Amino acid sequence: MDQQIIVATVSKAARDVFSTMLGLEIEVGESFIEKTSPPESQKVVALIGLAGQWIGTGVIGCSPEFACRIASTMLMAEYEAVNEDVLDAMAEMANMIFGNVKTELEESLGGLGLSIPTVIFGRNFATRSVGQQAWTVFPLKAGNDEMELKFCLMPNRDLQLHSRPGRAHSPMVVENVEA
Repeated sequence: MDQQIIVATVSKAARDVFSTMLGLEIEVGESFIEKTSPPESQKVVALIGLAGQWIGTGVIGCSPEFACRIASTMLMAEYEAVNEDVLDAMAEMANMIFGNVKTELEESLGGLGLSIPTVIFGRNFATRSVGQQAWTVFPLKAGNDEMELKFCLMPNRDLQLHSRPGRAHSPMVVENVEA
């Protein structure tokens, strides 16, 4: 998959969702490739998987404060601490952004499925994918708030080679990191 297409598609989807759903204009910083994920500090992270002829994962991550602002705007209520509603709002943001990416990419990659988002919040954890794939990282800024989108997409070699369908592909692993 052409890296420029991924950058353009993810950037457009993020701008569209923030503009439409939150009324926020965002700046998408220069994307870069990351081979491994650095340890996380306290963050809210939403993960969503894609599957089909191509497989991958989309991730959004931001501070708890920004997650609360996003939920407050989306749900028209005031959230000062991360709770179930804030986590649900972040899951929905991942679903909308990467759902738009999936729809756009299906034109050239064929049908893709989208998993139910998983949201993680806490301290001293790191996320990583098993395997050697590279991630495209998109730093986003909305005013003083920052968020990071990450996206990984690769051919589904098992489907292409017709070998052992149903085998697990690049599962996301969450680890506790000792403080």
